[in-house]
Amino acid sequence: MGKFPVSDDKEKKLLLEMNRLGIKEEDLEEKFILGSGSGGQKVNKTSSCVQLVHKTSGIEIRCQKSRSQGFNRYYARKKLIEKLKEQLENEKSKKQQEIEKIRRQKKKRSKRAKEKMLNEKKKRGNLKNLRKNVKNEN
Repeated sequence: MGKFPVSDDKEKKLLLEMNRLGIKEEDLEEKFILGSGSGGQKVNKTSSCVQLVHKTSGIEIRCQKSRSQGFNRYYARKKLIEKLKEQLENEKSKKQQEIEKIRRQKKKRSKRAKEKMLNEKKKRGNLKNLRKNVKNEN
């Protein structure tokens, strides 16, 4: 092992998943390009961003998750596996599921649903008011 700076277990899982999906290292075109963003001068001077192209499917991945080139190589391959799974198995990626969940949460409620919710809140508030102590006025 020792191809990526991660534990042998993680590397083994990655390679097994690549084999399962039929991804060969020969099919991958890997380039190291200058990154951008946070990290200061070090990021601007070193080519730590990994650009990975899978020749057979045409999928292109760029990864700059870390300042380390080795970690970025590992993460780029993981992203490639996710994209291929999404295409082959027609399943939505975790990221896509999270985006849809947020979209549903932000979606504006209909007037009827909003009225119903507000009515429920008013009922609940009235119930709470009934629980308050009653003052004796004698």
